[in-house]
Amino acid sequence: MSYLEYNVKYVPSGIRKLLYLNWPLILLVTAVCGLGFLMLYSIAGGSADPWMRPQLQRFGAGFALMMIVALVPIWFWRNMSVLAYLISLALLVAVEFFGEVGMGAQRWLNLGFITIQPSEVAKITLVMVLAAYYDWLPGRKVSHPFWMLPPILLIVLPTVLVLAQPNLGTSVLILVTGATVMFCAGVHWLYFATVIGSVAGAVTAVMQSRGTTWQLLHDYQYRRIDTFLDPTSDPMGAGYNITQATIALGSGGWTGRGFMQGTQSRLNFLPEKQTDFIFNTLAEEFGFIGSMTLLVLYALILIFCFTAAIQQKDKYSALLISGISMSFFMLFAVNMLMVMGLAPVVGVPLPLVSYGGSALMVLLVGFGLIQSAHVHRPR
Repeated sequence: MSYLEYNVKYVPSGIRKLLYLNWPLILLVTAVCGLGFLMLYSIAGGSADPWMRPQLQRFGAGFALMMIVALVPIWFWRNMSVLAYLISLALLVAVEFFGEVGMGAQRWLNLGFITIQPSEVAKITLVMVLAAYYDWLPGRKVSHPFWMLPPILLIVLPTVLVLAQPNLGTSVLILVTGATVMFCAGVHWLYFATVIGSVAGAVTAVMQSRGTTWQLLHDYQYRRIDTFLDPTSDPMGAGYNITQATIALGSGGWTGRGFMQGTQSRLNFLPEKQTDFIFNTLAEEFGFIGSMTLLVLYALILIFCFTAAIQQKDKYSALLISGISMSFFMLFAVNMLMVMGLAPVVGVPLPLVSYGGSALMVLLVGFGLIQSAHVHRPR
């Protein structure tokens, strides 16, 4: 026991929980969000509207939720895992019937006082329910084929519902996040090798189905694949987004053009500059140094999260932190690969930086769960 922990045990429990919070992690998350506010202010031409002000308000609400979740005992969230998962499934089903349409997709649900994107909620609740399942399941049954069926079903249900919206990027993230929790729980690697082989076969089938009566993807999704393979084939059409994004990425050089001096974003050449391609605006204005600063902040967040997972003595907390951390990693990894032309454009925002209420608030709640596990671990 450290000197700090020895003295903290004599402090009242409410204050003790605040002292036990992983404050470096909170500061890192806040720093990344602050960088996002700065970029949204720049993109709007030096104005808090229309993006920075609402994002600040959402951050305030999300930060309060994060602190509340962090101070609630982790056993409570374990007991709520199944209910939370079922609620997220109900929201995904509701999107199919009552969802709002935007940019060709039906992904949002208007609850009156707030508009949410249930697919973002599903990423966290899936981790919660899988962690609870493997915490309950004896270790000797983890790789048994029969006991593999429930987690597979738990993963497939939200994946299919999100894919139908359509939202290919988020459905892939849900699938990978679920698989990560299963791997961390101790599922034998041969299962994953089989899945990888099946995915290779599925990709082949998807490409072969193009132009047939049983076409498996939408036309715009195929165009994204074509653009990924050869952006110059249609620079003013399907390849426009990635072409302009590449120009913005490379024009920043080492130190960038300067704050609010990015021509690609200020002159509206850069598409979706406040969401999917906000990293390119950062690279144009702050250059390689600014881009690496953001990457270092992301890396430090992951280090603190995985350190917290290693320190856990119960399976639920360790799997919960690992799953949420991997979901966070996949978000920024896919976004950066996408905007650099190394992966197809699938509409994945940059976590904690891009404009968007649901993604920001759900991520902050996810960090609240990580904090809850950290605060309430045995000392």
